[in-house]
Amino acid sequence: MRAMLIANPKATSTSRTARDVLVRAFSGDLDLAVAETGHRGHATELARQATVEGYDVVVALGGDGTVNEAVNGLLAEGPSPKVPALAVLPCGSANVFARALGLPNDPVAAIRTVLSALRAGRHRTVGLGTASLPDGTDRYFTFCAGVGLDAEVVREVERRRLAGARADPSLYVRTAVRHFYAGTDRRRPALTVEVPGRPDQSGLFLAFVSNTSPWTFLGPLPVNPSPKANFTGGLEVFGVRSLGTMPVLGTVGRMLTARTHPVRGRHVTNVHDASQVTLRAERPIAFQLDGDYLGEQESITFRSVPKAIRIVI
Repeated sequence: MRAMLIANPKATSTSRTARDVLVRAFSGDLDLAVAETGHRGHATELARQATVEGYDVVVALGGDGTVNEAVNGLLAEGPSPKVPALAVLPCGSANVFARALGLPNDPVAAIRTVLSALRAGRHRTVGLGTASLPDGTDRYFTFCAGVGLDAEVVREVERRRLAGARADPSLYVRTAVRHFYAGTDRRRPALTVEVPGRPDQSGLFLAFVSNTSPWTFLGPLPVNPSPKANFTGGLEVFGVRSLGTMPVLGTVGRMLTARTHPVRGRHVTNVHDASQVTLRAERPIAFQLDGDYLGEQESITFRSVPKAIRIVI
């Protein structure tokens, strides 16, 4: 079986030693080619190359950003039985996609699960989401997209990481609190959610579009505004109508305890099992996909793509 290991040497918790351990573990079972990413978008290029060259499996060793890039490379020409299966070895700060699949949050522990699945020929086909921009750009996402405050926080965290900060949960919390009080616009809601066949919902400050649950993790704790989101259904949307301190604290508390029912209340809104959702903004607003900041947009259309990719699990 031919496999390409795409490794991000800069992922939060990985190292060359860990990568070499993984290579030795895989080499007895696979005809393995190893490629390290050198710049943003490189994992997409490598995964696309693996598809063209007929590899059986692509193994993504990195965080959610590396996985997202690999997925977009594998599906550059759309879902197909000829697309290599994807195996994920989590080495990032949150590893939401891997953990949502049930993998251990550690690359060495995850390798046992992945090797066992490879030897047994086990795969799981999961649905994904796509985000379409007005310029014609389409991009797949594995677990979530965000527009508004959370994307602004992702942008600020990326800036701090470039300055040398470590991307642990405390960095996200500190950045979110600072930006909530001193950065984001808490007075002028800009977002409207449009779903075909349903009434528009306007007056939102931020919105999450989820392809699975949880939305993210705060260390070991799942943050779960849309617990019904899963890889076999449509998209879930969670929006916030107030950025007052007390409503937000109440909403965050419910997100940390929600397990089966969506977070509800007069300051939030939900959309369940949608095949298509458009988020439209009155002004350019921050946008992130799978934890990767992608600039400011005024309109984004999200679609559910059932049975999009095979995962080794």
